[in-house]
Amino acid sequence: MARFVVIAAAIAGIVVAGCGGGNESTQRTRRARASSASGSATAEDGGRCDVSGTDREVSEYDTSGDSRPDVRRVFRRVGDPPITRLVLSCRESDLNGDGTKDVVRYYNDEGRPLREEADRNFDGQMDTITVYQDGRVVRTEIDQSGDGRVDTKIFYDDEGAAIRTERDLAGRSTGDTWRPDRWEYFENGRMVRMGTDVDGDGRVDRWDRDHEYAPPPGEGETATAGTDES
Repeated sequence: MARFVVIAAAIAGIVVAGCGGGNESTQRTRRARASSASGSATAEDGGRCDVSGTDREVSEYDTSGDSRPDVRRVFRRVGDPPITRLVLSCRESDLNGDGTKDVVRYYNDEGRPLREEADRNFDGQMDTITVYQDGRVVRTEIDQSGDGRVDTKIFYDDEGAAIRTERDLAGRSTGDTWRPDRWEYFENGRMVRMGTDVDGDGRVDRWDRDHEYAPPPGEGETATAGTDES
């Protein structure tokens, strides 16, 4: 079989960078400001962090220098008096300065990330979900079609490298049931095989392979999860 051609879409990471500079004005705008934010205040800017409750403390930052807060951090008091501590529970950012929060990340009681939601194209709808486990990324879920439903999932190994992508090309998935019809497998950063479910029964009907790929000595093909390969 001839080598199949793979067109891979790059998943761009979103990095929030602070502004540099040593003048007094810049330092002042970067300074944390105590906030008395309420549920209605977060709703005005698309905020998703829960700021309600007496156990919450909120701080906001202006990192762009336009005198408008673009980063909000919500802390939760954990433990019983007299032994209590503040733990970061949620952080959200306005990346493009339009007054609407575009990225929100949730944390557990130890302050480790659990989940991040991002609006990559700034249309007001979260289209990328990043799932963490033990502080590392294990899965990314993407709505590439813009219809409000996840159609692509990328799975990562312990080192953060993509090992498998699942796609719902036919749009059969619902909010409760994930029904992919294409599976793409990666080794050493390269797609080595791709399985496609043609008839929608949840099983691979056709396999395509990169026959020019030779795994390093001692490494064989990864097992096919949840499918039978013929």
